[in-house]
Amino acid sequence: MVTIDTFKREITAAAKAYDKYVVCVDKTPSDFEASLQSLMVKAIKAYENRGAGMRHGIALDKRVTIILSESGEPRPMCGIYFNLSSPYQRDALPKTVKPLTEKSQKPEE
Repeated sequence: MVTIDTFKREITAAAKAYDKYVVCVDKTPSDFEASLQSLMVKAIKAYENRGAGMRHGIALDKRVTIILSESGEPRPMCGIYFNLSSPYQRDALPKTVKPLTEKSQKPEE
């Protein structure tokens, strides 16, 4: 059975990297570890309940993505990725710009 403890090594490494390298204004290292625990539970649930032909279980929030992937072993591979973002980041398009939509090319009758 896959549990959070199965990925203790990956969680510890991610928490260490977060504490050393990641600058984040809204999460302390202990809040980050709590987020990792919660996301890991969600990723495990997604992995164990994935549909036929699906190979991954994914959970994410604004700061972190966790991916569990089939590996041919009883223990799935685990990837923990930091999502790069900035509190100063703005939407790519101003609100006055409307998205481009293609017009239907139906022949006139």
